[in-house]
Amino acid sequence: MKKIRFLLFLAALVFIGCKNEDAAYQDPRGVDYAGAQSCVQCHSDVAHSSMVTAHFKATAEATADNVLGSFSHPKNVFDYGNGSKMQMEKRGDSLFQVWYKDGRKVSEHSFDIVFGGRNAQTSVYWHDFNTFELPLSYYRSSDSWGTSPGFSQTTPDFSRKMLKDCYACHSSNVRNVASDLTSEENNAFTGDVEDVIRKDKIIYGIDCERCHGPAKKHVDHHLEFPGEKVALHMTSFKSLSRQQKLDACSICHAGADGMKIKSRFDFKPGDNLTDYYRPIPNAEIDVHGNQHGMLTQSQCFAKSPNMDCTTCHDPHANAAKDPAHYARICSSCHAAPKHSRQTLASASVKEMEQNCVSCHMPKQASRAISFHKAYNSPLYDYRLSTHKIAVYPDKSTK
Repeated sequence: MKKIRFLLFLAALVFIGCKNEDAAYQDPRGVDYAGAQSCVQCHSDVAHSSMVTAHFKATAEATADNVLGSFSHPKNVFDYGNGSKMQMEKRGDSLFQVWYKDGRKVSEHSFDIVFGGRNAQTSVYWHDFNTFELPLSYYRSSDSWGTSPGFSQTTPDFSRKMLKDCYACHSSNVRNVASDLTSEENNAFTGDVEDVIRKDKIIYGIDCERCHGPAKKHVDHHLEFPGEKVALHMTSFKSLSRQQKLDACSICHAGADGMKIKSRFDFKPGDNLTDYYRPIPNAEIDVHGNQHGMLTQSQCFAKSPNMDCTTCHDPHANAAKDPAHYARICSSCHAAPKHSRQTLASASVKEMEQNCVSCHMPKQASRAISFHKAYNSPLYDYRLSTHKIAVYPDKSTK
């Protein structure tokens, strides 16, 4: 009898634990979306792991905890020359870029949304239902403020609008679609035609449903039937072809210089990249933003029937910084690599065994991003590891 009561007690706990606390939540993307908070109920470990990744923090509110870079003198000052300077200032909970000319304030704009942070961070401010890029960004490589990509080192400019297409790879939604329809109904019968961004429509960062697709039916079913072990009403990544898996990553990691067909926000796992975006054929691929293009130029990729992004990367975790992590993956195919006599003389066998990427995926300068730290400073490179796995004569190749 006691055993039966105990089992009934456990069943009650399961029922209470599976109660849908988010039933009243309405996602701005449509009624078939549940919101990332719903995923935590059953996928706690992977959900919490994802919430600290660069994906999840691709955009965020510009709180004091989220904004990188110094706000203390003298590291908070950028000199434009001719008596003009920009100063990063903190006032209570608010952060500003303030332009001074000959000691007098010309204008100021607040940090409202941050983009990125793993290698660099750019910020924008709100104005008239749109966001505009702040002229200075933070760069980890120099631990300093520098000109935002494409900005002048002698003249501050607060007029560059951050387009919705920029948010398409840095957020999970900024579109103004009908939230009382499904995403399919929105795609077919409505359009986001307003050139505005509404604060109540923004979903910061890359959340679970941005990669896995709408989850409302999945969540509702499994909360009602918690004993069901087969995941229903969701596309399983294991069931996707290699190309479909690549496309799921490439919707954001195949560059932005091609032809836009449909909004990237509409992409769902299993869709074809070419229905949304088509890269320019034979275009020169930059190390920033087009990891897919780089990877597909690699012999490792061309000769492997199964290699995709997840061969080396866990999408629910940040990219590993330890070269030995990738060396173990490399050695699964290259158990006995052959090195030239010159290479063998330049490094120990142990070093080569634990650090394949420094030679075969060296850091290269982006042609799209470079920056100045002051009006009279040199132009600094923004360097990232190339995803074109190859033999490089000089691992510092630009």
